[in-house]
Amino acid sequence: MAEIMYRPYAKADEDAVIAHVLGIQQGEFAVPVTAEEQPDLRAVAEVYQSGTGGFWVAEREGRIVGTIGLIGFGTSEGALRKMFVAAEARGRELGVAAGLLAILLDHARAKGITGITLGTVEKLHAARRFYEKNGFFAVDPDALPEGFPRMPVDTHFYRLELG
Repeated sequence: MAEIMYRPYAKADEDAVIAHVLGIQQGEFAVPVTAEEQPDLRAVAEVYQSGTGGFWVAEREGRIVGTIGLIGFGTSEGALRKMFVAAEARGRELGVAAGLLAILLDHARAKGITGITLGTVEKLHAARRFYEKNGFFAVDPDALPEGFPRMPVDTHFYRLELG
């Protein structure tokens, strides 16, 4: 079985990351969003890899099979974004989602972030279960932290308090 390699995003990953994210959003889940509506995908260094944020990829056999991003905002808040794992890399066997989340949480704690908030859509049931199993709790949209970078398509919100 091919090993999973986790590493920070590099500019050379841009096209592969966009194809990965859109393939899951549009192709697998029919979420009506385009690359143009997600300008952060062409500005990862500026949007994610500055301040307290970060962006990581998971690779298997030279192919990106997972992504996760963190946007720092406010004084000690983080927004989890762009967590997408390819269908063939999902589940406990490879542990890609858990590996990506662990990297993000370790980074967030090291940067002094005390809370992580995320938005997702109704139809991503497995993703929502994953977040809940990892300590995230549902948050009403009216209770989102000030400055949270909300995506227009998001309908469900979760938060994790970091101790």
